[in-house]
Amino acid sequence: MKRSISKSSLLTALVIVALIAATPFAVMEFFERGELYLLSHRFVDDLVARIHGPGRLRFIFQPIAAILLGARDGMKDAQAGNPPFLWDLAFHRAHRAALFRSAIASVRDLVAIAILLDIVAQLLIFRMVHPGAALLFGPVLIAFPYASSRALTNRVVRWRSQPLGVTEVH
Repeated sequence: MKRSISKSSLLTALVIVALIAATPFAVMEFFERGELYLLSHRFVDDLVARIHGPGRLRFIFQPIAAILLGARDGMKDAQAGNPPFLWDLAFHRAHRAALFRSAIASVRDLVAIAILLDIVAQLLIFRMVHPGAALLFGPVLIAFPYASSRALTNRVVRWRSQPLGVTEVH
């Protein structure tokens, strides 16, 4: 029986392999310098290099892609009559697990691509990969734009679909 591998699985495997390959070098650097990269001054200085170095367009395209995915999911939420994403996430504990699964399913590939792009950018700029930084930057470039877009789109769609003079209370 032939088993097919999905693009998502392949992308996830590639991210994991890249991070595992980079980890020994990061650990070795930690022991040589005696500081954790994410908590060092170098990390803060390197933020500027990331923004101005190769791959800087990802700081535009990744959030835009996340906003579009969030808008799509926000419309689905509004059509299903669900409360806005951030509101539901913050105040409805029973819905959190389902909301996280929904969000992860939507942005899984985008986050994997963001992590891979950060790994490539680090190699090009610093000639070194810091796995923790890649794991931080990828999701951060995606999470806030996605979540806020999903919540805002839900609100706008619900507001526009209400008859005039009717207000919604949450």
